[in-house]
Amino acid sequence: MPCLHVPCSRRLVCESVESVRMGLSGSQSNAVGKKSRSKKGLLGSFFSCFRSYAVEQPPTIVSTVDVPRKTEENGTPHTHPEEPLLPERNDIDEGRKCVVIDLDETLVHSSFKPIDNADFIIPVEIEGTTHQVYVLKRPFVDEFLQRMGDLFECVLFTASLAKYADPVADLLDRWDVFRTRLFRESCVFHHGSYVKDLGRLGRDLSQTIILDNSPASYGFHPENSVPVVSWFDDMSDAELLDLLPLFEELSKAQDIFSLLQAHRQR
Repeated sequence: MPCLHVPCSRRLVCESVESVRMGLSGSQSNAVGKKSRSKKGLLGSFFSCFRSYAVEQPPTIVSTVDVPRKTEENGTPHTHPEEPLLPERNDIDEGRKCVVIDLDETLVHSSFKPIDNADFIIPVEIEGTTHQVYVLKRPFVDEFLQRMGDLFECVLFTASLAKYADPVADLLDRWDVFRTRLFRESCVFHHGSYVKDLGRLGRDLSQTIILDNSPASYGFHPENSVPVVSWFDDMSDAELLDLLPLFEELSKAQDIFSLLQAHRQR
């Protein structure tokens, strides 16, 4: 059973007792991937419940099994990574700003529960058993990605595992908009959340923007953020379409921070 969002109390009900036991809704345990865990527990641990600053978010499909963590013992972000997460720009992106785009609940919503109108069905193997993941595309995601690819150097950065997120991106990004894909192992594990540290990308922060539904994900660089409302199954949603004029402005702006601040204060 997937995690359910209960609006009246803003509580998260995790799909398995195992997920609750491991504290996935707040701080996540370092003791993961035990061989003695039942198949039900393994399936449950594939989901992780994330909490934003003030609003609790339903989960995205991310695993707690066999994932190396960039843990910050002193609670501070990495400032001097061994090498940048991104390669050198190619010629087509020279002079463009870099936009980091989240996947789950930003561009798509995924679930183990069968969905009649799923856009994709992704087989994911967990401990030798293949499970079907049902993926819904957010309305206007195709138009959004195509235009973003025209304007920016686009990077997919998700806290999910590559074995789930990579095949989703293969089907979603038919135009090769994403120059690079970054997954959970590229995040920094900080105060119980997987944070996308923009300082590790190897790009000028004054020319870097992040689009994400979870404030915890851009907690190190909130001034670079374009917050987006979490999406699950509302087919009347037009958030991505509504954001295009902002990104058009940002692509030409000398000072992205003033524009971003004004947008967040609306």
